[in-house]
Amino acid sequence: MSYQLYRNTTLGNCLQESLDELVQAGQISAPLALQVLLQFDKSMNNALASKVKSKLTFRGSLRTYRFCDNVWTFVMNGVDFREGCSDVCSVDRLRIVACDGKGDVCWSYLCLPNCLPVG
Repeated sequence: MSYQLYRNTTLGNCLQESLDELVQAGQISAPLALQVLLQFDKSMNNALASKVKSKLTFRGSLRTYRFCDNVWTFVMNGVDFREGCSDVCSVDRLRIVACDGKGDVCWSYLCLPNCLPVG
């Protein structure tokens, strides 16, 4: 099972818009467009699980958390991100969604508002 966490990214939205245009123009069928989206979900989950090697630490105040249907959701305030010893950015609010898929944990996060450089 692949989660659909990355469909709301810029890349995922552009893919969905392009597929919608192709379906409306009659160049591809709706089932083929759905199949492409499902492959996108699998590919994003696999690529992020196997190819991303950088580590980031963060610290902030936990506002709320929830565990439902094997999905953790955390909402934090005043979050500072660090890569190694240097500050990367700070955000006022952060939402993290963590899903357990076959032993591999996939993460999605939403910074509200956009990351502001620290320094």
